[in-house]
Amino acid sequence: MSGIWRQVLAAYTTDQNNERDREQLLALGAAELAHARSEAGRPATAEDVQRIALHEFGLLLGDAQARTALREHRTRHG
Repeated sequence: MSGIWRQVLAAYTTDQNNERDREQLLALGAAELAHARSEAGRPATAEDVQRIALHEFGLLLGDAQARTALREHRTRHG
């Protein structure tokens, strides 16, 4: 399990993070999933991140949060 997924799992299952950090970690996890699930040639969108965050983590993300998570994902993975 990669470092980001350990952090996401901890954020989802424990109260060790404050609410802001928890949301950021879950948003990043949703961005990772959106990228992994996107079809070849079609980049993940903020809407994909929002949909995954809601369905997988029960987290309602705003547009800015979703876009920020996508940017961070792209920065991490080039």
